[in-house]
Amino acid sequence: MSAVTIDVRWENDLKPGPIGEYLEVVDVDPGSRAAYPPVDLDAPNLLAADGLAPSESSPRFHQQMVYAVAMKTIEHFERALGRKALWSSRRSTTDERYIENYVPRLRIYPHALRQQNAYYSPGKKAVLFGYFPARALDSRSTPGTTVFTCLSHDIIAHETTHALLDGVHPRFNEPVNEDVLAFHEAFADIVALFQHFSYPGVLRDQIARTRGDLARESVLGQLAQQFAMASGRGDALRSYLGKKDDDDNWRPTRPDPALLAGTTEPHDRGAILVAAVFGAFTKVYSARTRDLFRIASEGTGVLREGDIHPDLVNRLAEEAQRCAERALQMCIRAIDYCPPVGITFGDYLRAVVTADFDMTPSDRENWRLAFIESFREWGISPRGIRSMAEDSLLWPTEAEIERRIEVETRSNVPAAEGTRRRETFKTIFQQAAPIQSSPDEYTQKASRIQPTQSFGQATDVLTPVALSMERYEIWLSAEKQAALFHSWLMDESLTWLADVLGLVVNTQNLPKTISAQRKDPGRANIEIHSVRTALKRGPLGLPEPHMIVVVTQWRAGFFDVGKQREMDQQPEGWADPERDFKYRAGCTLLIDPEKMKPRRVIRTPGTVADEGELQRMRKYLLRGLTPPNAFDGATKRLRDTEPFAFLHSHVG
Repeated sequence: MSAVTIDVRWENDLKPGPIGEYLEVVDVDPGSRAAYPPVDLDAPNLLAADGLAPSESSPRFHQQMVYAVAMKTIEHFERALGRKALWSSRRSTTDERYIENYVPRLRIYPHALRQQNAYYSPGKKAVLFGYFPARALDSRSTPGTTVFTCLSHDIIAHETTHALLDGVHPRFNEPVNEDVLAFHEAFADIVALFQHFSYPGVLRDQIARTRGDLARESVLGQLAQQFAMASGRGDALRSYLGKKDDDDNWRPTRPDPALLAGTTEPHDRGAILVAAVFGAFTKVYSARTRDLFRIASEGTGVLREGDIHPDLVNRLAEEAQRCAERALQMCIRAIDYCPPVGITFGDYLRAVVTADFDMTPSDRENWRLAFIESFREWGISPRGIRSMAEDSLLWPTEAEIERRIEVETRSNVPAAEGTRRRETFKTIFQQAAPIQSSPDEYTQKASRIQPTQSFGQATDVLTPVALSMERYEIWLSAEKQAALFHSWLMDESLTWLADVLGLVVNTQNLPKTISAQRKDPGRANIEIHSVRTALKRGPLGLPEPHMIVVVTQWRAGFFDVGKQREMDQQPEGWADPERDFKYRAGCTLLIDPEKMKPRRVIRTPGTVADEGELQRMRKYLLRGLTPPNAFDGATKRLRDTEPFAFLHSHVG
């Protein structure tokens, strides 16, 4: 057993806790009625020793552990997305609208629960870790000793990823199809899994043990080993390379395209997505290391028995680490290319392929091909595509949207109006000024933006923010620009723009269950989730700013189809708090401000007026979410208020 040192970024004002810019560790233990003294990582003796030495019994080491792993996870996200991480906002409700409240830090409670659980709480904006007595007798645990989930690197990374994903897509915790919760779990596992490869000592040890074959049994493809063993759940909580059979023989997992259709439990279903991603990674790793195996085996490609040479171990470890980092960056970057609600595994494949294509069009190492082939082997494909070819998987471009505008307007408006719409669409997102380097200067400019301004004035533009800005100023800018974008969609002269984006503005002759404005029931509500800036590497390898706008709408849904028809025909301005569910639709819009045009438009399959998609969601919900039925009293309340506590309490 060896210790791992985690390098994290320096924080100038790190307080005891630790409490920094992103995280606040609060070590209270309700079960023991105790509050543990906070660790001061800026203390000279700890700085000189690279922190506290590992200790399972020291609460201060537990605090250090959760802080270090969570900060490393945040670092991976910021590098991939090209922006500072923000947590999802708290929402308070007034009579007229939602009010967003800035959340500066994610709270982490290392000893919050006396149970076999750990989860991210969207309501509390916190991660709560549990601890429990070990049950199983094995080489890693002694019955009666305490197992702390806050000492599991995998669990910390997993729960922090839930919080980071919630900050980007707050509607991804609403289970509207069988893939949504499975995706949340799978994505958190993907991040935790690939972070195994960021620790050189562990990686070299496992490369030597497996002789460079990542398909063999190793800790690289397993999560939360001690937690699983101590709770009597096998060798690892989840294993993606393979499992031991009844005779205790290791059997590698083989792709099965029929497995997805018969798998509904979120963790089991999510495991298929993780296996597909890991399969893509191993395809590229195998291709990049084939020459090393040929050299080491004198051309046969088959290594002789015995330990492999340390130099070969080092080279294979370098390739594995490089491939894992690239795969992790691809997987994280893709979340900017996902629809805002109702994510499916097929949507995620399109997001991975499109995001990587926009970043690296040439793909000389065949990463996108590896993802496509691995997803195909596991039976994962997007709805409504003609083939699994790369060009068919790419989300629509600005040119395709322009063609859609032309087709939709050709028979409805004069030619001059159609031309005006196409030209407006090209210039509507034009930036008025270069990126500001001064937060104060930018804040003064942004504060002048009013949502009531009409389109065409000089300040009616979306402007990227600089990485040098404080996180609060970035959040404040996003709120102001969201109000600006909302005013565009509400402008009667730009109603056609909402139509192109798959949104509904004018609700006349449409179902009255579509959420509408109280002051003007004929106009639908539109929610701008976020306006984000992302720095992405351009064709010349230089960072280029892009903007992502996420928009949703909702409609009241009812399980009874007859009641749905009745409510759809209610007079304008109706309100029914007894709806059974909310059906949401919307789009994610990626904008290239330098070229003054949108780059991608990622729409949900239908608008809020789409009866087919509403029925699809109704059928899924009526089948019930397992385990158990999601609409059973207390279970439903737990799922709605703490979806990840509900999910993780059923892991088995």
